[in-house]
Amino acid sequence: MTLLDYGIVIAYLIGVLLIGLWSERKAKQNLDAYFLGNRTLPWWALGASGMASNLDVSGTMINTAFIFALGATGFFIEIRGGVTLIMAFLMIFMGKWNRRAEVMTMAEWMHLRFGDKREGDVARIIAAVSSIIMTIAMITYFAVGSGKFIGEFLGIPAFLGLSSEFWAATLMITLAMIYTVASGLYGVVWTDVFQGFLIFGVIVYICYMSATQFLLPDTFSVSLPMRDGTFQAFATTREAWTSVLPPWKLNLPADSLYSIYNLFGIAILFYLFKVTLEGSGGTGNYMLQRFMAAKNDRDCGLLSLFWTFLLSFRWPFIAAIAIMGISYGVTHQGISDPERVLPIVISQMVPMGIKGLLVAGLMAAAMSTFDSTVNAGAAYWVKDIYQAYLKPGATPRQLVVQSRWASILIVLMGLFFAIFIKNINEIWGWITMSIGAGMLIPMLARWYWWRMNGYGFAWGIVSGMVAAVIQKLMWPNIPEYYAFSFAAGISLAGVILGTLFSKPTEKHFLENFYKKTRPFGFWGAIKTVLPERTLTAIKAENRRDIIATIFAVPWQIVLFLTMMMLVMQRWDNLAWLVALLAVLSVALYFTWFRHLSTEVKMDDSK
Repeated sequence: MTLLDYGIVIAYLIGVLLIGLWSERKAKQNLDAYFLGNRTLPWWALGASGMASNLDVSGTMINTAFIFALGATGFFIEIRGGVTLIMAFLMIFMGKWNRRAEVMTMAEWMHLRFGDKREGDVARIIAAVSSIIMTIAMITYFAVGSGKFIGEFLGIPAFLGLSSEFWAATLMITLAMIYTVASGLYGVVWTDVFQGFLIFGVIVYICYMSATQFLLPDTFSVSLPMRDGTFQAFATTREAWTSVLPPWKLNLPADSLYSIYNLFGIAILFYLFKVTLEGSGGTGNYMLQRFMAAKNDRDCGLLSLFWTFLLSFRWPFIAAIAIMGISYGVTHQGISDPERVLPIVISQMVPMGIKGLLVAGLMAAAMSTFDSTVNAGAAYWVKDIYQAYLKPGATPRQLVVQSRWASILIVLMGLFFAIFIKNINEIWGWITMSIGAGMLIPMLARWYWWRMNGYGFAWGIVSGMVAAVIQKLMWPNIPEYYAFSFAAGISLAGVILGTLFSKPTEKHFLENFYKKTRPFGFWGAIKTVLPERTLTAIKAENRRDIIATIFAVPWQIVLFLTMMMLVMQRWDNLAWLVALLAVLSVALYFTWFRHLSTEVKMDDSK
């Protein structure tokens, strides 16, 4: 990078810090201000912040690696998590359900669902601890990817036996932590909005640059990572690489790291099944925080729609970088490691000045995801452990101070574990398909099965997470669907046994929960607490939401593919994708969007 590029990056970092510190005054009022922005933030800011929080560098490097190595087919692998398909469920119903609970964290939600006695306390503590563990795992993942990217440009030397990548990640995370610790969600959202403008401008420029200056040859070679740490060239064609229809099988070498996706059709169906369970259960802690901070049901829907639309621009950017990486390989020595395509393209193919903007934009993406995760993770310690059980009489000032120390400690633990992880996809696969699977079943059942109690939730979470650790230690290289099935199966057994061998939750707690959130599912006699006309309105809302979700899932997939085909310049694919997108959009309008302003009015009279 030139002095101009470094100057742009430094100016960006100063700007972010100033915006974050400017928000500090509002954030220090109390916990609601620090973690939820007093629920006064506009929907468009929450949506833009959500988009920025999903554009992490680690995920962008993985997604670019898959598109580079497998073409458009690689998009479907990231249905497991990188496509953020959970947004379809948050948009239609899960976002507003969480907002109706009027809680600050998913752990606090356990008291609403299971009561404030011992059963609810057990569920709340387990939810808080497991969420903190997931937060630390996510910070480790961000640190590994960010270090690989930032280390490519800043030239930080290895020191004290630790790699240059570790110190690059530490530098960036420290800067993000300053404004996150100081200003809470206010700082997170408004710095994300600022960073979102920068990210969006970078995306538009790179897509234009790729479409106008680089054309894929009819035949070319890509590189696949092998299990022994080497890389192998793999020949393909432009038509196959840009094909939007996923094959049922891939014919990748058996000793390739990507060979676990050879049964591709089964893998995609499995990922869709996994995402359906995950989305219907409302997982995703830092994502849920945006909905808990929203003003009302309508804002939950609008921020989701805006968030998803903005997120769709990520995929043409990824495709553009992959195309530029292939073009670079044709004219120079090929890029061997697919996970290094992003930094190599930026360092070798992007002009002076623009390179600084692009590095700053991707640093913004990394810091946006990091700050959201840390802010949400710290809430579990402060709200659900410290205030709830250790010091119930803590003053607002003491709680905010505790929030800041919790943020710092969580970050330090994440950085420590980053020392031992070298491969981004390794930890991302484990987070999404193993440890995440161990939490999925109890997170799902809590919404839809009235009989499930707090002990069932606790046993399900603990047994699932222990199973994920055992799998990682004993069978680290098994296919992802086996890892998922193992952790989820053990967790399901824990939920059922823990629930059936303990008493049901007291009925008045269940009735209060149902009246506030109005979910669909198996609620039996609990529903009878409401008058018939209210139940009729709830049933109509639930029916619309189920139908709308059936349209929303393919709508999001088609939207992202449509944007990607623009850069790949496959006009035949683009034509039928646009037609399909139009049909799905009309269906969503009539089944969901036009009903956004309608709320079910609760009436306790019979």
